[in-house]
Amino acid sequence: MKYNLSVRGAPQFYECRKGILQDLETLIIKRKKYRALIIHGNKSLEAAQAYLPKFNKIMIEKWQYNGECSLEEIRKISRFYKQGFFDVIIGIGGGKILDLAKAVSHEVKSTTVLIPTLASTCAAWTPLSVIYSKEGKFLYYEVYPQSTDIVLVEPEVILSSPIKYLKAGIADTIAKWYEADVIIRKLSEPPVPLLIAHHSARLGRDLLLEKGYESLSDMKNRKLTSHFISVIEANIMLGGMVGGFGDDYGRVSGAHAIHNALTEFPFTHHLLHGEKVAYGILVQLAIEENWSEIERLLPFFEELSLPISLKEIGFSNEMDIHQLANHAVNNDSLQLVDEKIDEGRVIKALKNLESVVELKTNAIIK
Repeated sequence: MKYNLSVRGAPQFYECRKGILQDLETLIIKRKKYRALIIHGNKSLEAAQAYLPKFNKIMIEKWQYNGECSLEEIRKISRFYKQGFFDVIIGIGGGKILDLAKAVSHEVKSTTVLIPTLASTCAAWTPLSVIYSKEGKFLYYEVYPQSTDIVLVEPEVILSSPIKYLKAGIADTIAKWYEADVIIRKLSEPPVPLLIAHHSARLGRDLLLEKGYESLSDMKNRKLTSHFISVIEANIMLGGMVGGFGDDYGRVSGAHAIHNALTEFPFTHHLLHGEKVAYGILVQLAIEENWSEIERLLPFFEELSLPISLKEIGFSNEMDIHQLANHAVNNDSLQLVDEKIDEGRVIKALKNLESVVELKTNAIIK
């Protein structure tokens, strides 16, 4: 069987260690780049500032993003980049900032350095950007022809970040297993890159279920431990490897289709990407009628305070549920779970999941 597969497995250079950001200027100069534009958020630059070097040999300018990786913002920064004759982009922040840096870099054909200040997604690793409207609605994924040049992870920065982002990252990475497995397990003879993607997805899920809760405890106590570093690298590296080696067979399927559908509702915009994906995992499993796996995940999700029901997300009426199902089936990625999925099947899964969660909650109360 022939597979249309493009492998972009890793950044050209990656390092995660305490003090790595002090090497930033040296790494840029080695690539013969001297004019850098830093794309950042207000909080992200503040979080990383103490760990950044004093730039003595390269010129630095800064751009604070407006809160969305949107086409309007990409065009605006691209124009500024060209006017300033920059030759390298440094993205400092969470997933949307890093996606924005990748998008601008692709537009202007720049060298890119990504410095994640959160471990909430695999955005630092994966060669794509999620494009949203100015209002925060999902539009599409843009996959790039090459991987990022440099990714630097300072674990101390992530250790000091809000704990909810690490929880969301754990959920987003666990989703890689369920989304890739439902595709790859159907293939009779998957090629080696898909075996790597499949193994990375399983390894990420198993590592996070084993070490995730303990790493959160380390984070609360501001202890930089091997468990904590394993978890942030799982979120960034293993999560990114699934799509990097698996391409369309490993990027997204059911859980992200539900995430994308949820972005259509303004009352969900306060939820993090990984929080919406966490609920999406449960819905995908409900569509597959894999109730034993749902039972396995529910206690872990509850420990991490991840949303497990429509009520927790804010849905309160039948019309919204029907609209959610409609938006979900209009996402092509949902058909990767099963080509025969229709709106009625999604509604049934949503309601059955709600019943299972309610029964479990009532049993605990009693």
